[in-house]
Amino acid sequence: MDLADLKKLTRLIRYYILIMTHAAGSGHPTSCFSAVDLMTELFFKYFEQDLSDPQNPANDRLIFSKGHASALFYSLYAAAGIITKEQLLTYRQFDSVLEGHATKRFRFTEAATGSLGQGLSIAAGEANAVKHFQGRVVYESLPQIFVLLGDGEMAEGSIWEAANFAANNKLNNLIAIADINRFGQAQETMHGHDISRYEKKFKAFGWETIVIDGHNFIEIDHALQKAVTHQGGPFIIIAKTLKGKGISAWEDKNGWHNKMLTPEEFAAGIKELGEIDFKMKGTVKSPGKIKFVPNPGLDGKNNHNKEIITIENKLTAYQKDEKVATKVAFGNAVARLGEEYTQLVVLDGDMKNSTATDQFAKKFPDRFLQMYIAEQNMVGVAVGLSRQGLLPFVSTFGAFFTRAYDQIRMAPLSGVTILFNGTYAGVSLGKDGPSQMVLEDLSMFRSLINSTVLSPADAVATEKLVEEMVNRDGIVYLRTVREPTPILYTENDQFPIGGSKTHLFPVIPGLTGDPSNIEDSRFRGNDMGGTDSNNKQVTIIATGITVIEALEAQKLLAEEGTQVRVIDCYSIKPIDAETIRLAARQSKAIITVEDHYPVGGLGDSVLEALAENEHPPVYKLAVYKTPRSGKAEELLAYEEIDAAAIIKKIKSLS
Repeated sequence: MDLADLKKLTRLIRYYILIMTHAAGSGHPTSCFSAVDLMTELFFKYFEQDLSDPQNPANDRLIFSKGHASALFYSLYAAAGIITKEQLLTYRQFDSVLEGHATKRFRFTEAATGSLGQGLSIAAGEANAVKHFQGRVVYESLPQIFVLLGDGEMAEGSIWEAANFAANNKLNNLIAIADINRFGQAQETMHGHDISRYEKKFKAFGWETIVIDGHNFIEIDHALQKAVTHQGGPFIIIAKTLKGKGISAWEDKNGWHNKMLTPEEFAAGIKELGEIDFKMKGTVKSPGKIKFVPNPGLDGKNNHNKEIITIENKLTAYQKDEKVATKVAFGNAVARLGEEYTQLVVLDGDMKNSTATDQFAKKFPDRFLQMYIAEQNMVGVAVGLSRQGLLPFVSTFGAFFTRAYDQIRMAPLSGVTILFNGTYAGVSLGKDGPSQMVLEDLSMFRSLINSTVLSPADAVATEKLVEEMVNRDGIVYLRTVREPTPILYTENDQFPIGGSKTHLFPVIPGLTGDPSNIEDSRFRGNDMGGTDSNNKQVTIIATGITVIEALEAQKLLAEEGTQVRVIDCYSIKPIDAETIRLAARQSKAIITVEDHYPVGGLGDSVLEALAENEHPPVYKLAVYKTPRSGKAEELLAYEEIDAAAIIKKIKSLS
């Protein structure tokens, strides 16, 4: 489109923004107006997208990191003929896909960015996937990843983590456009209209920059032309703009963030926009061609649609009498599975020699991303990788996921699949002390919509669960520990997600017992005393390292003539509710044991499974005291989650 048409189109887009936000009574129109000229010229002159197929791998991508400018985002598609005026007027209504901050319910949304500071990381992840992980796709021309930034969100550290990553990885297909309108929500931003401050920062991070007047179409065109043809690293257009540009009542004035015009001001604003051609429609350029080449396991599309693969190679050989940390077993598993899953990529935050991802890094260096100590960006990049059809496995100390929780909680809104390994979990970490001991991770990941949370007790269970994870959609979390644990299971044992392992009482000389010590997720009839209240026993439900303590307690109690049942609850979410309810009917008490804070973890998950059923008392053994440095066994004893504490609790119930 030529310059005259683009200018006419901006009037139509501003009109759309004004009427839809006025009808909704909210919607940040001033933040939209400042970026209209920038986005109109980008969208209708340089952006390439197949509007009939938003998932076309050849498409450019456009991410609104300033997600509150959603009315502008939707108005671009209205100007392209994708959304009707009537649909725009449903903005922010319950049944409308045009939500207040764009989500995947609107099919052209690349990622949910309503929480500021995340869009640049996601864009960097997509740019990295397109440039370095092309899979089955060979591009006629490399798709560009565009991201609109707001100056307010540039106070977020995650922006600069992403800027560092993009420059370090020479992502010349990443183009950022910074809308510097100088106002945040409550007041002027940190640097106001001092554009040089932003330019110096991005230059320092290794970006190519250009500073322009964001309302001058000649300058915008020159900047975009330079951006899409440059051959260096990532590129940013830093545009000085006016918040509310085009409506004098709010142009370049504070106090209008998400504030609506009165009916009189609204009428005056419509008039001020000037003559509008309502029949006008913008044209978006079609993307270049692509060619597919055989590469099983990667579909090359920008949605997550991985092929389920039966694992052919064998489980790592573990000896029954050895002890292996579950973190090591995780490393063994991902290195092994990388052969079958060619879309599997591993991201690690400078922990590969501790999290055991160094095995994968050595075997598949082109599919290993060293993200350094920047966890927020690491998760954001994983979102972008997943949007490009890759299967990211993000690994670090579980404690450090807490600082990236905003990115983690936003990921489901983008419809992505990300696998997480949080290691060095619990007080069993020992001497490193409480700052390194994640004790809220089960609660954190369990609270996410449609998430999966797993906590294996031994190396075999860990490897089997990693095999399950790679065929699971959504946010999937695996909890692993540093402390070596004995091998409990064999390669013939299965660990379906949502299952559990039941350990009946051990066979002790002189005592009668069931020779089958382990049963998958079921008990037989009256093996453990049936429903006779006089014979009911205690059931211990444990997870992770506390399964080892529970089994030790079971053995010691059996030697004294007391029988208890132990359930290895390796799947926290979904939990094996059927087995737990059956155990409750056959038990006089249930004791849950977890190396985790008492809120939101195993104990609460068990209680939720029993909530609508009659059940015996449930006692939660968990980390109630502030931990400290020490040996693993000292910490487990101090928190009263070791075998001795379990035995003490059981004896107190008799």
